[in-house]
Amino acid sequence: MVKTIISVDVKKSVRNQPIPGLLHNRWHPDIPAVATVAENEVFRVECLDWTGGQIRNDDDARDILEVDLSQIHNLSGPIAVEGAEPGDALEVEILEIQPLNGEEWGYTGIFDKDNGASFLHDLFPKATKAIWDFHGIYATSRHLPGIKFAGLIHPGILGTAPSRELLDTWNKREQEIIDSSNNSCFPSK
Repeated sequence: MVKTIISVDVKKSVRNQPIPGLLHNRWHPDIPAVATVAENEVFRVECLDWTGGQIRNDDDARDILEVDLSQIHNLSGPIAVEGAEPGDALEVEILEIQPLNGEEWGYTGIFDKDNGASFLHDLFPKATKAIWDFHGIYATSRHLPGIKFAGLIHPGILGTAPSRELLDTWNKREQEIIDSSNNSCFPSK
């Protein structure tokens, strides 16, 4: 049996998980690890969806309309690897991705024009969602009858925290862009 090193309670909010600090939404050197693994250790990690469970398995899109976009991109961890140091490259092999028992569903959401929107907000200005029920590798939706597709659950985001030195370099660069007031995504040359 594979050891679960991080467990989540899907019925509880991000802030009310069983272990304080279990979930976070940024890679930062000051966020302490909640678990430690050995090199080559096989383990299991449970995760909430990127909204931290704000989207419900129901027929009402108000949760999409009212999603709190300041409380998103929840990450399980951090997880320390014994012997790893800042700057090390880590190879992670994902052996399996499955929904949690009793949570075999996902969703497609279109955000409201007034809360996040989408790149097609002129065509789809109102919040809407489709719930997808997973049946093995197939998904069907009561909101889109007759549609069935083979799909795979994706792992979301994986990454490593930067060292303090690298974070300081990033912050300095980003502040220079902000201070230039050119509203650019890219530094001017």
